[in-house]
Amino acid sequence: MHRAAELRQTARMHLAFTKHAGKYDALVVTRPGRPPERIDCPKQGIIPHDMVHYAVESILAHRGFLSHVADGAAPALAMAAGASEEAVERLVETFQAELWGGEVPAADLLATYAHACDARDHPAAPVSPEDVAAIRIRLADLTARWGAVPVGGTLTLEF
Repeated sequence: MHRAAELRQTARMHLAFTKHAGKYDALVVTRPGRPPERIDCPKQGIIPHDMVHYAVESILAHRGFLSHVADGAAPALAMAAGASEEAVERLVETFQAELWGGEVPAADLLATYAHACDARDHPAAPVSPEDVAAIRIRLADLTARWGAVPVGGTLTLEF
C-alpha cells in the first residue's frame, strides 16, 4: 500500500477547522490560486467528519473527498463518487463508528468495512491491519488536538 504522504511532495491545500458554540463547527479550505471556501460541519461528539477524512486520506493513497477537493472540486456535501470515493467514504464511516463506540480488533473493523462496502454494492479498497494502526494513531492525535481547541479556536492541517 502506498502512503499518501509519499505521493504528495508538497501540501496542496490548508484545512482550517474552527470550533464554534452551537450545532456546527466550520472548515475553511484554502487552495493555491483560489479563494477560501467554507463548509459547515455538524457537531457529532467526536472530531468533525472531514477531519476523519483527513486521517484516512493522509495515510492511504485511496482517493476520497479531500483528494478531489485538493484537485479542484468544490467542497460540497454531495459529490459524484466512483468506486474509490465510495470505498473511502465507507472507511471513514467505519472509523467514525469506532470513535463513537470504542476500539475493536483491526480484523473486526476491516470486516465491518467490507460489509459496509458490500451493502452499498461496491468493492472495498485494500486496507491492511498496519494501515488501520496508522489511521488510529492519526485519529488519536487529531482527537487530542481538537479537544484542546477552545470555542472560537482553529486547528489547521495541510493536505
